[in-house]
Amino acid sequence: MKAFEASDDIPLTALKIVIAGGFGVGKTTMVATVSEIEPLTTEEILTTASAATDSLAGVENKTTTTVSMDFGRITLWRQQLQLLLFGTPGQDRFWFMWDDLALGSIGAVVLADTRRLDDCFSAVEFFEDRGVPFVVAVNEFDTAHRYTAEEVQAAIELNPDVPVIMFDARAPYSTQQVLIRLVEYALTLSLRSSPESEPVLAPPTPTSPTTTFDGNPHRAL
Repeated sequence: MKAFEASDDIPLTALKIVIAGGFGVGKTTMVATVSEIEPLTTEEILTTASAATDSLAGVENKTTTTVSMDFGRITLWRQQLQLLLFGTPGQDRFWFMWDDLALGSIGAVVLADTRRLDDCFSAVEFFEDRGVPFVVAVNEFDTAHRYTAEEVQAAIELNPDVPVIMFDARAPYSTQQVLIRLVEYALTLSLRSSPESEPVLAPPTPTSPTTTFDGNPHRAL
């Protein structure tokens, strides 16, 4: 699970991470899967009143939705790095909250569902416009076709440097690897822009932007 080593004399460091993406893509599940504390959720029951604004196409079995945010916490690397996870609401009408949730974050995980890939475009544009480091994590739903990271990257028209990771939001190890990859990527960008600055943690070993962490890469799109 360790992406890089930290010495025993490094104090606990807390980093804020945003979990973003479209409606029903698995943000709440991802936070709950790895949180070492009881996650804070703001889930409400979907009603017919939201039918005109919350399309259930592709997620017909979804019965609840996040109306404010999710919050969880996970500690890694010899109890020296604490990640504070803030999940955004996915519906368009709640996007006004994203700036506040992203404030002070080191980066973001943009979740994608290949059955509704266009739902992640707005989140990608949001973080690109603000210069916030992000990775794209493809939540591989059981009924979704399997694609390569390269194919997803091309379909979203991402900068080639932006990591794309295939994962399962229900699996703790798979989800941890997404978070580790984001920290590595954000740290790498930070060192690139400020080579003389003191890093928060020891630099990680460079990895491919499209590395998959949980099994073999899937192919198709």
